[in-house]
Amino acid sequence: MSWWKNPKRSKFGKWLDKKGITQAEFSEPSKVSRATISTMCNEKNYYPSPKVLKKVMDQVKKIDRSKGPDDFFSM
Repeated sequence: MSWWKNPKRSKFGKWLDKKGITQAEFSEPSKVSRATISTMCNEKNYYPSPKVLKKVMDQVKKIDRSKGPDDFFSM
């Protein structure tokens, strides 16, 4: 099964897939490690630390201003 067809992808992973952005393409400008981005994309119950969340959401807002943390992560 290809990673982009993984039904277990998190909301964040599905959003990246829909936007056509690879994990590596998102990782570099956000300054978050590829391993952390991979975890965020593949673990539905993962919640990043506040520091990582800020970096991720700053990059998300550059792509889609309408998205917020609640769109991707359950608190």
